[in-house]
Amino acid sequence: MNDRQVTIKLTSDEALVLSHWLERLQMTDLSRVVDDPAVWAPIHRIAGTLDVALPELFAADYDQRLEAARQRLRPED
Repeated sequence: MNDRQVTIKLTSDEALVLSHWLERLQMTDLSRVVDDPAVWAPIHRIAGTLDVALPELFAADYDQRLEAARQRLRPED
C-alpha cells in the first residue's frame, strides 16, 4: 500500500461550497451517486477534514456566508 499523502489547497470560499455539497451528497443514498464503494472513504475523509477546518459551518449567518461564497465562485457571464 502506498502511504504517500496528497495535499489539496482550497480557498475558504471553495472549501465552504465544497463542504456544503459533500454534506448534501452524504445525506443521499451514496450508492446511487457513487458506483464504487472505494470512493466513499476519501469522500468521508475530505468532508470530515472540512468540518474541522471551517468554523463558518457553525456560524449563525452560515446561509449568507455560503451564498456569498457561491456568488464569488460563479463565473461571470
